[in-house]
Amino acid sequence: MNENLDNNLNLDTENDIKSNQIPKTFRQELLDFLKDLIVIVWIVLIVRTFIILPFQISWQSMYDSYYDKEFIIVDRFSYNFLSEPKRGDVIVFDTHIPWKEYFIKRIVWLPWETLKIVSWKVYIKTVWSNDFIQLDEKYLSETNYNATYVRWDASEFLYEVPSGSYFVMWDNRNASTDSRVCFSSCQISWKSNFISKKDITWKILVDLGYFNFKAFWYTNPDLWIDTKPKWFSSPSSYEYSK
Repeated sequence: MNENLDNNLNLDTENDIKSNQIPKTFRQELLDFLKDLIVIVWIVLIVRTFIILPFQISWQSMYDSYYDKEFIIVDRFSYNFLSEPKRGDVIVFDTHIPWKEYFIKRIVWLPWETLKIVSWKVYIKTVWSNDFIQLDEKYLSETNYNATYVRWDASEFLYEVPSGSYFVMWDNRNASTDSRVCFSSCQISWKSNFISKKDITWKILVDLGYFNFKAFWYTNPDLWIDTKPKWFSSPSSYEYSK
């Protein structure tokens, strides 16, 4: 009886092996492929919509923290679920302008703060202070350091940031437009110097640089300078100084 049981077990095992060895039909292969493709597409859509997204920088507005043609990975998850935008963050936001869908800029002033630009320098008065303190922006290049103006005017300009809004500027202060002048024109943009929290779409997570296959190195094809990846060390530090 034991021999019959063993024989039956062996037959069942052999049948299972044979059934697994039967090749799938083209239709079965196609269905399996479509199932895998649908899962992959859903994962990509979820990641691109709620977590991260690749971008390529256009123009030299963030020179020389970031260069034209560099690839960046931007993070959408943090602002939606983990934290609020903070001073020094480099962000990508919706312009609501048909011919320029997104801008990349740096957050310099936060809600309820008052800022002053005078004699090429930047000053800030926070919600807990009655005094203006100079903002020492270490991330700016030598050309742009202490060289912030409004329409080439060294006079005093005051801005009061309303609740839920942010004041942003380029790092390339001498060759760009931003919150100082309503993003080129107050007539065609928001008619405001500020952007709202809902317009901030992403912040920069990783700077991948630009790999020039012709030079076979991280060399910008226009500036011919190295644009190696910064990974998680993108410049954002600042200090207050008297």
